[in-house]
Amino acid sequence: MIKDYQSQKELCDSYDFCIVGGGPAGITLALRLAGNGRRVLLVEGGGHEYSQNSQSLYKCPSSGLDVYAEEARLRYLGGTSNHWAGRCRPFERSDFTVGPPVHLPGWPIAFSEIERYLPAAMDILDLPPHSEFKAINATLDDTEFEADRFLLSPPTRFAQKYAKQLNETEGLDVFINCNCVDLEFDNKTGSIAAIVVSDYELHRERVIAKQLILATGAIENARHLLNSESLVNGGIVSKDGFVGRCFMEHLNVELGTFILKDGQSTDSRQYFTTDTFVMEHSSGKGNVSASLVSEVKSYGRMAAIKGFFENLICEAGEAQKIEFITKFNCPGDGVIGTLIEQFPNPNSRITLIEDRDALGMRKPTVHWELSPADRSTIKSIGLEVAKCFAKGGLGFVKLEACVYDEDLPLKVSPHAHHMGTTRMATSPEFGVVDENCKVFGVANLYVAGSSVFSTGGASNPTMPLLQLTLRLAEHLNRMS
Repeated sequence: MIKDYQSQKELCDSYDFCIVGGGPAGITLALRLAGNGRRVLLVEGGGHEYSQNSQSLYKCPSSGLDVYAEEARLRYLGGTSNHWAGRCRPFERSDFTVGPPVHLPGWPIAFSEIERYLPAAMDILDLPPHSEFKAINATLDDTEFEADRFLLSPPTRFAQKYAKQLNETEGLDVFINCNCVDLEFDNKTGSIAAIVVSDYELHRERVIAKQLILATGAIENARHLLNSESLVNGGIVSKDGFVGRCFMEHLNVELGTFILKDGQSTDSRQYFTTDTFVMEHSSGKGNVSASLVSEVKSYGRMAAIKGFFENLICEAGEAQKIEFITKFNCPGDGVIGTLIEQFPNPNSRITLIEDRDALGMRKPTVHWELSPADRSTIKSIGLEVAKCFAKGGLGFVKLEACVYDEDLPLKVSPHAHHMGTTRMATSPEFGVVDENCKVFGVANLYVAGSSVFSTGGASNPTMPLLQLTLRLAEHLNRMS
């Protein structure tokens, strides 16, 4: 049953499983672990709907590249599935067999360990069974790029779809407005003895569970571990360790613009790097989308004014002569966007600052930076797309100078796909959790979600994180 912790302090004395975070991973775990005599607690820091009271706890400064953490994630029941667009693409075998060209290993598990959970993940995301991931256009070049293949979920809103089960599943307690504020590690037993939860009026309570799973997203999962003084004192978390490191995003790079040749279809095109391309260039993977602007769109408080002037200039044919504060594209312009893999980089990380939030937890800060290998990937993809466009007779591409000149600042923004920070590895030398998503050095603490990704690939993370969540649920069910 779903209860509001602000007004209903009705926690049980102990649970078999406690899951922190009511997003896709947390809800999926809770429903698969409850029942058969087990007691499961799912605590969600937000309520049923968006509230600034909860959302403001996502505020965190960033350095390097801007992550837009508060805008990218949603902190209420259902999590970021509440504004997810629904794009689904599974990982490929090569994501698990080819390690990144950096001084870190790739996945410690075989591709088959995630592949077998694909049908169940598709069912969760309301994708028709046995449906194929469809290519939407012809290839640019058989060896360099292929047509991207993906499916679109409706998209699934987890809080709405699973409301009945969350309320009626035997053995499951769901508390909203119930924030985890501390993990109490017992050095003698090597386990989490209890977690501390709080409402927004700072009423606190200890919760005891045999197994604890963090499922709060890449920034918050790392923050919970870093915030626990007992984990720090116990040597599980250290300044030089991997907790918080290797924060990854998918790169939305302004590659450039294009002009189609007469007679070419104006349909949007989406391409994906082949394994041959990745091996030849020692690069990451990437989606490249080429589409024509159909209308001028502007956002924010100045949208109406900005949109008026942009349309006026476009209609007058003077776009090349007038510079605006920000660049814009006129209808008919061809623009190239990307979703490019970022390699794991220990310098791209989550740390804590001394300032505390309204619940008394130290605030996180994100330093997001790219490595030379990332810049090389972007350059390789940009140059080869331009060549293939011309060679295929589609038209001509004008690349942004920063794509091929790595000394120039890169025009890049995030896709809101937070990954890494508690990466999966064979040992704490290279990660935070083992192949079963258990935190190294703690007997009963697990992590779910894309924060365990060893590498990010160029696939939207919702589907693969659910595959890993289903794998974790099976492992925990076998243990108990």
